This record gives sequence, C-alpha cells and structure tokens, in this order.
Amino acid sequence: MYLETGRPMRGAARTRLRAFLQSCGLDYDEGVSFSAALVEDGSIIATASLDGQTVKCVAVDPERRGEDLCARLLTELRREAFDRGVTHLMLFTKPENDALFRQMGFHRVAQSGDCLLMEDRPNGLERYLASLPGPDACVGGAGGIVANCSPFTLGHRHLIETAAARCDALHLFILSENHGPFPPEERLRLAREACADLKNVYVHPSGPYMVSSATFPEYFIRDKARVEGIRCDLDVRLFGERIAPALNIQWRFVGTEPLCPVTNAYNARLKAQLPTWGVQVVEISRLELDGAPVSASRVRALLDAGRLAEIKPLVPECTYQYLSSLKS
Repeated sequence: MYLETGRPMRGAARTRLRAFLQSCGLDYDEGVSFSAALVEDGSIIATASLDGQTVKCVAVDPERRGEDLCARLLTELRREAFDRGVTHLMLFTKPENDALFRQMGFHRVAQSGDCLLMEDRPNGLERYLASLPGPDACVGGAGGIVANCSPFTLGHRHLIETAAARCDALHLFILSENHGPFPPEERLRLAREACADLKNVYVHPSGPYMVSSATFPEYFIRDKARVEGIRCDLDVRLFGERIAPALNIQWRFVGTEPLCPVTNAYNARLKAQLPTWGVQVVEISRLELDGAPVSASRVRALLDAGRLAEIKPLVPECTYQYLSSLKS
C-alpha cells in the first residue's frame, strides 16, 4: 500500500480517482485543490480531498472499512492544510456518518434531514459567536443580514440602513468564501467603511458558518435537482438554531429579488422555516435607479465593460475608489 497525492490529481490519477468515487456512490468535486489516496495493487482503496478548509470526497472501499484508512488520509489533509495556513477544517457529510467522523476529531455544527456539517474544532461556532462585537445588551432584539456584497453597492446600503432603523442592533454578516472577483477581506473592508456611520450596525465576517452555494458540496447527493434545497435547509437551520439565539436575533432582513430565481427561492425558504426558531423574515424593497434595481451584478457588468462613470451613482465612494484602482 502506498500514498498518492495531487494538487489536485491530474491525468490518469484523476481518472482512477473519479472511477473509485463513482464506485462508492460519490462524484468527483471539481473544486478540490488537494487529494490523497491510498493505493494497493494498482487500485485505490481509500481517498479524501481538500477544498480550501473543507474536507470533501471521503471514501473507503467497503471491504477495507475498519482499518483506520480514513484517519491516515485525514492526517495528510491536515498536514496540507497547515502548510497552507489553514488550521480549522469543515466537513459536509451524510448524517449516518456522524459517529465515524466524531472518532476522527470532528464535532457537529448543524444537521438537516439530508446533510450534516461538522468541524474539527470543539465549540468552534460558540467561540466564533463570542468573538463578534455587538451591544452589551439588546433589550428590543437584534436583526440580521447575510450578504456577499460583491461589491458593496448603494442597494446594500439601502437594505442595511432601512433594517437598522427597525431594530436596536443589526448584525451584518459578509460571506467569507474566497470565490468570485473580489477577495473576502476587501468585501468586508468596504462594507465596514460604507456602514461606519450607522452606529447600531455590526459588520462581521461569516467565517465558515454561513452555508453558501459557492462552498456547499454536492458530490454525495445523488439527486442533483435537490442540491440547492438541501443547502438552503442546512443554512437556515444553522442560522435559526444556533446563530440567532446566541445574538438575540429576532428578525432576518432580505431584499426583494426580481432578478435571481435561486435567491428568490432561498428567501421563500427563509420565510417558511425561520419562524420555527422565533425569527421573522422581513423583505425590504430593492433600491432602483433608472427603472432597474441597484445590484452588484449590474455593477460587475459595467466594470467588465470599462464603464466606470456609470458605476459612480450605484455605489458608495469607498467602493468607487476601490473599483477605480482595479482599472488604473
């Protein structure tokens, strides 16, 4: 038996890995950046992969289970992650794998009917929530917004300012995923600058605790038509069951969504499910300019076309300066 690794696997090694995963009822995830496989007599008997801080594509030959092969692979993934400066791993898996991954040092974060989210840090979510700035007391209750802000627009500002006027404190979570044209640290910085005058708004990085469509894996879900619904259910449960109570969040604010059917469906799920945990969903009408919504996608399209002058009325000054610097 020997260990085979790739950053990621290429050529024949990837073909073999893909075939092994399919034999285990899994799909290869194109997003992985590192894979490790144990090979014996020319055949893979166990494998695991890494995408950022997320463990993916874990599989062991059914005839070789109980040999601690998965633990050896996870050691390799942790070593690779540490070399990349990543010390906190997340894992999406089927709920029936809970006990298996607990034995390997993972802890439950949230579970929906079809998916379990785990992390390799005990009380990681609790420590994240305790680290967030906020009011010492929020008698009237707090609100919450989750946004990508890619980039931050006056549409975001309208949503945030309107929401902030309706509650004692507003927690704005900016997605920390490193997917898309703008780095997460820049999106967070722009949101903080654009909201600096709103004294009851607290801007936070989401960390790994907001389950976005860009990071949610689908390799273990056979019915691909259900992927988005499963992702939404897990994200809503995590927010309602764990995050909202810790921060006294009683309202989740969203903007009306005339452009994206996926976001519209997600908002519908929020409205249907969050009241289960005592969180009311409030929809706020989108800001419009020249008869069209002020959206990040509109700004990105103008940026790609080099039409900076048309961007200026759509974004705060800090965003405009940032976007201008990208074109200089």
